[in-house]
Amino acid sequence: MKTITRAVVASMVALTLGVGLTACEDDSSRGKETKAKERNYDQLVANQPAGKMEYSPTREAINQWVKTWGKRGKLSYVYIQNANGEYGYFIMKGLPVARCEMLTPTEKVDSSAEGKVVVSLPGMDGVYSAGSMCNAYYGFDATTGAYIEFTVGTNQSFFLFDKPMTMPEYASAKQLGPTSVKEVKN
Repeated sequence: MKTITRAVVASMVALTLGVGLTACEDDSSRGKETKAKERNYDQLVANQPAGKMEYSPTREAINQWVKTWGKRGKLSYVYIQNANGEYGYFIMKGLPVARCEMLTPTEKVDSSAEGKVVVSLPGMDGVYSAGSMCNAYYGFDATTGAYIEFTVGTNQSFFLFDKPMTMPEYASAKQLGPTSVKEVKN
């Protein structure tokens, strides 16, 4: 009798669990498509697992960037090309900085209202930005410290180097800031 009772209880538990689990399954078309994608992904990973690299050229490039630009007073040579293909240049201390870069967070999550809301924060100058200044860059002249700002976009682009360029298109570039290539040593 005890064995029969245990069997009945076990069957009822299994039935309850089975019904409960099937009730949680998503039988919608979207759920079925999601499951099909997951099965396909699992099969692809099983057949073609991600390779393992012995060496990362990307990490090397980042480390070289850090080594190049991580020095106080490092000069940058900014060549600007206009829509006519003409070049000019600035020589700056350090890298040009996008106007939309900040030293403080630009947003915070406000949980005081119902639900969570992302709220904009003012910039370092105490005003709010629409984030539209990401195509404007600024920096400081290499010898005078003069503020320099330029924009890039539809008809203008810039090329950044850590040394002056001697290729013909750059060699004829017009000096746009107070400092000339002849005045500085890198």
